[in-house]
Amino acid sequence: MTTSQVDRCVSSLSDPPDPSVAAAPCADGVWHRCHLLPDADPERAIRDGALVVENGRIAWLGAEAELPDDYRHLARHDAHGAWITPGLVDCHTHLVYGGNRANEFAMRLAGASYEDIARAGGGIVSTVRATRDTDEEVLFAQASARLRPLLAEGVTAIEIKSGYGLDLNAERKQLRVARRLGRAFGVTVHTTFLGAHALPPEFAGRADDYIARVCDEMLPALVEEGLVDAVDAFCEGIGFTAAQTERVFDAARRHGVPVKLHAEQLSNLGGAALAARYGAISADHLEHLDEAGVVAMAEAGTVAVLLPGAYYFLRDTQLPPIELLRRHGVPMALATDHNPGTSPVTSLLLMLNMGCTLFRLTVPEVLASVTVHAARALGAADRHGRLAVGRVADFALWQVDTPAELAYWFGRNPLARVVRHGRIFDGPASGDRPGENA
Repeated sequence: MTTSQVDRCVSSLSDPPDPSVAAAPCADGVWHRCHLLPDADPERAIRDGALVVENGRIAWLGAEAELPDDYRHLARHDAHGAWITPGLVDCHTHLVYGGNRANEFAMRLAGASYEDIARAGGGIVSTVRATRDTDEEVLFAQASARLRPLLAEGVTAIEIKSGYGLDLNAERKQLRVARRLGRAFGVTVHTTFLGAHALPPEFAGRADDYIARVCDEMLPALVEEGLVDAVDAFCEGIGFTAAQTERVFDAARRHGVPVKLHAEQLSNLGGAALAARYGAISADHLEHLDEAGVVAMAEAGTVAVLLPGAYYFLRDTQLPPIELLRRHGVPMALATDHNPGTSPVTSLLLMLNMGCTLFRLTVPEVLASVTVHAARALGAADRHGRLAVGRVADFALWQVDTPAELAYWFGRNPLARVVRHGRIFDGPASGDRPGENA
């Protein structure tokens, strides 16, 4: 369990909570006049359902007509016919960083490639400079502004990577801010150490020496401080080789930390198969993934995290091998990949639409991709992604006639309410429903 998780609807936050969290009422009681998608599958929907929350956890769910007598005396929350899904999970973000890279966006439009910008000192390294120069309080304020739109779309769990510090102090600073975001906003934050993201300028020409620093100094210190839930790396021509990635994964294994990988985004270096050999919880991007990599992922149970925001923003033309992933039964998740250089998106709902329109995923696939499978990509399938008795009350109420509307609309947010860690937050569509009735 991460440090941001809570057991009751009134949590003990070491940081002062955001005002919206402090004012949020408790969700305990019976949520009725609703339709339930317990595992986000429209084929297993429970129409005319009810859901009971006690002490910030789900105590019962099913058809409202079957509500046990023991719960009929509890307070009522009228859902006004909303669809209730598990809280959404954004399983791949780089939310904490300094500055932005709008100027590089303009350079790409003028013809420069991602590799051209990186080799010219831009790209990840430019964000590293900005992040190192930004103090923790400013990083927290900037990341808070990026997190709020995601929370307003029903996100209740999110992964936040480091990787823009590339030295111990700056990586620590990023991960500390990520933990603080979870505590302040009452959202589950899974932190990922991405020290092997890029080669810092002080290690130019000495990639192996830098990987030694990542494995022998940075990772042990950050694990000791309780700041690391998973370890990631960028296995790519402009990142790190397969052999260097193995060294990072070996170090993670020594510390008992699960791994994931940025793999096959720009070329095929066999990263997905390598990740699968280490039992990676996910391999992400995957535009250049081949069938051997797909088979390896299927055998290892590794989730394919697809990132249509980056695909769109980079104007890529190489699609991930969706049919191969389907054929071999590899679970597919979608995420924002929020980052300053290649996916400055703060809408997970937009990723649902892009997953359908760009990658040709079906509505059931994209609904599962930000709930059930996204939770698996965090190694948290037992805590997130489904509505189930005993779990912390994290769920979203949508003012829609059919779940397909979550992928159909873009530029519209139909969230009526979201319950995070047993607390109620109104969404932008809350004004579209009638007044509260018992």
